Amino acid sequence: MSHAQTTEAVSINIRAKAKQRDLIDQAAESQGRSRSDFMLEAACNKAEDVLLDQTFFALKADAFAKFQAMLDAPSEPNDRLRRLLNEKSPWDK
Repeated sequence: MSHAQTTEAVSINIRAKAKQRDLIDQAAESQGRSRSDFMLEAACNKAEDVLLDQTFFALKADAFAKFQAMLDAPSEPNDRLRRLLNEKSPWDK
């Protein structure tokens, strides 16, 4: 049976410092969630990011050249891009 089909709940135990636990609890509480739900979602999101960063895809030489050209090409100026670039960053507000 694959992992995706398994519905049985299992325990995951970790050790944390009190400050780490308190930080996690504060964040979970701010979202109205339990510590377990908050931590499980955060861990799963990170795991997906790690695995997606390792995804391999292959292209034939001509398709790769087109793909690389698109990545190297500058974005066409447009109103949305201008507004975005002129907007203050959230940490600068």
